[in-house]
Amino acid sequence: MNSDDILTTDNNENQKEQLYTIISDADLLDLQDRLGYTFKNSDLLYQALTHRSTPADQHTKTGNLAIWHNERLEFLGDAVLELVISTKLYQLYPDAAEGALSHWRSSVVNTRSLSILATKINLGSCLMMGRGEDLSGGRKKVSILGDSFEAILGALFLDGGLSVVEDLLNRLIGDKIDKLQAVEQYKDYKSLLQEQLQSVGRALPSYKVTAVVGPPHQRVFEVSCLLENDLVAGIGSGHSKRYAEQLAAKSVVEQFLEIADPTIGDKLGE
Repeated sequence: MNSDDILTTDNNENQKEQLYTIISDADLLDLQDRLGYTFKNSDLLYQALTHRSTPADQHTKTGNLAIWHNERLEFLGDAVLELVISTKLYQLYPDAAEGALSHWRSSVVNTRSLSILATKINLGSCLMMGRGEDLSGGRKKVSILGDSFEAILGALFLDGGLSVVEDLLNRLIGDKIDKLQAVEQYKDYKSLLQEQLQSVGRALPSYKVTAVVGPPHQRVFEVSCLLENDLVAGIGSGHSKRYAEQLAAKSVVEQFLEIADPTIGDKLGE
């Protein structure tokens, strides 16, 4: 990131109080290229990129203190995201029941999935945040990435309208949404996951029982699905190890569908 380091001090110029970063103009232009949209109101984009750890008096180039961190835009973006995904699912699957539609939406509209989308557009490198948050790995934290992606959607909606948000989401996750019903109908999730991993040249998953609870006649097994480097990619629980393994594999299939990088958890700061 070609960000500028900014230093604030008190009256004693030799005493460092707070160090934080802002996004450079070049990075701002690159991000808009990745979004496929150029903002008419750049203040909205700055606000969407501003984490609450950024000092309130220094986080915009305009000096407008009414434009602070991105949580209001996150609130709006969350609603816009649900509308766009719900509408697309409703139109794509006219015979699906409400329960199925809600289940499919939740597999797309969750913090982990959104953090993956944020990583696709390299959003973390563009965030403005306090130096302490930055040094603690804030740019890779799942929660920060997911929330910031929603803030970007809110900013896009205000600046360009719903169609701009729809275009971005269709480009990033349109294929995933199109495959949701096929995945739901495929009951052998372990085989499906194995096929997907083999298709991208990755090692096969392994399964590990992490907990067994309940009396002998009502055992409940918790199983983790492990990818390369023992990354826990999914967890499932059931009354048999075999069923728990299927649910663990299902959780991975629903999150990623086409896994190209089994170390994504590390990259997202988990």
